[in-house]
Amino acid sequence: MEKQTAGRDNLGSLAPKFAELNDDVLFGEIWSREDKLSLRDRSMITISALMAQGLFPQLKSHLIMGKKHGIKKEEVIEIVTQLAFYTG
Repeated sequence: MEKQTAGRDNLGSLAPKFAELNDDVLFGEIWSREDKLSLRDRSMITISALMAQGLFPQLKSHLIMGKKHGIKKEEVIEIVTQLAFYTG
């Protein structure tokens, strides 16, 4: 997985600790545990969680990331269909 820098790029000067936690802990330590859960599965879970919470601004970047991790368009459609009745 490529090194994540979105936290530092977007919030590094405003909230450096948050940027560090986002980039180094969440995407560095947790997402890198591919022996526990694949990047594809982590992306599917994240897309589902963001959609269920209505966090659509974050959803776009995770859909792009999910595609890089092997999620197909048809699978995204099924995720959206499955969650349509569970979101607020």
